[in-house]
Amino acid sequence: MAQRETDAPGSLTGDLVRSALVVIAVGAAVGSACAFFLWSLERVTGLRWEHPWLLDALPLAGLVVGALYQAFGARAEAGNDLLMDEIHEPGAGIPKRMAPLVLLGTLLTHLCGGSAGREGTAVQMGGSIASFAARRVAGWSRLEARTLLLAGIAAGFGGVFGTPLAGALFAMEVPAIGALSWAGAVPCLLASVAADLACSAWGIRHTPYRALLGAAEEGGHAFSWTLLAKIALAGVACGLASRGFSALAHGLQRAFRAAIRWPWLRPVAGGLAVIALVALVGSRDFLGLGVSAPDPGAVTIESAFREGGAHAWSWLWKMLFTAVTLGSGFKGGEVTPLFYIGATFGHVLAGLLAAPVTLLAATGLVAVFAGATNTPLACTLMAVELFGPGDTLFFATACLLAYVCSGHSGIYARQRGGARKPLRRFWPGAAP
Repeated sequence: MAQRETDAPGSLTGDLVRSALVVIAVGAAVGSACAFFLWSLERVTGLRWEHPWLLDALPLAGLVVGALYQAFGARAEAGNDLLMDEIHEPGAGIPKRMAPLVLLGTLLTHLCGGSAGREGTAVQMGGSIASFAARRVAGWSRLEARTLLLAGIAAGFGGVFGTPLAGALFAMEVPAIGALSWAGAVPCLLASVAADLACSAWGIRHTPYRALLGAAEEGGHAFSWTLLAKIALAGVACGLASRGFSALAHGLQRAFRAAIRWPWLRPVAGGLAVIALVALVGSRDFLGLGVSAPDPGAVTIESAFREGGAHAWSWLWKMLFTAVTLGSGFKGGEVTPLFYIGATFGHVLAGLLAAPVTLLAATGLVAVFAGATNTPLACTLMAVELFGPGDTLFFATACLLAYVCSGHSGIYARQRGGARKPLRRFWPGAAP
């Protein structure tokens, strides 16, 4: 945390120890909250699978979510945008109500089939818990409170996905495009590791992504310039897909706000739109998280790693379902849907490029996420934690190119501009 010029060595040591204990305690608390969230999410998803009629209640769930935020949300309604604002210009902190509101809203969304993720919920819970802790520690400056907020975000991300290193780097990388904040590196890492350990201690098991790779591929693919060129093309395509998703999500959010004056009615309209999309597509594959499904013929993240496990336009339909769900005001996150979009898009690209399906599905999973969040380093590290280090070069290539080609915006509207990233900054003379 921040050092005061008048601090004696002994006092400084005491402050550092106290700060570390606070950060670890916050990480453990966030990890426990993530464990409860993941346990609850698994239960409500199971109920939706057992009772298909719950989809018909999605507009009612939207009404409840909208009414809750209308009555109690206040500043918490801003969600991830409020976290970004507090990081850049620390102010009143994150409301305590954010954690229970986003938890309940997300569970209702998934119970009735809304297409959403879980990262937004975990990150907001982490930010809320960290901000609450900062207000309880006497004498902390705004800078120290900001650092603890970053640690809470890292804990939420690392805990919910079981990727503590990526969680720490994500919190350092996401506030500003192209700028990495090293000031909170140690607190972010401590909190993220503590959250992951706490979540695991509660018996939570994360999706075994590495098991989706074939036994012969777990050690990585042999390098060839041809394969690297294919991965580079896939990275460019994933960056364009990221750009399309961000534009669609923000565009639909603006459309719902312009068309419906009352915020609590927007999720109702969104629920009706999702039901209509299901009728149009004739499939429920694009509801919920999309990681797995009881129907062996369903398109999921897991099926995208198998030959024939995704259709040509699965990624585009998931993009639309998710943009409608979140743009209308339902709660959750974008990351797991982005995993679905990326994995199924990578599956399609594998056929077009004559490349290994598992490698392209894994590459797409992290590259679309990298482009949409402008966090190529965190996503590269996440790929290593999820799939192993064997294909690090391919993952890094795809994530960096997706980041470059995704444009200057992303899914987080309040993410600061940081360093501009038109192509001419990388290759002089290239078109912007």
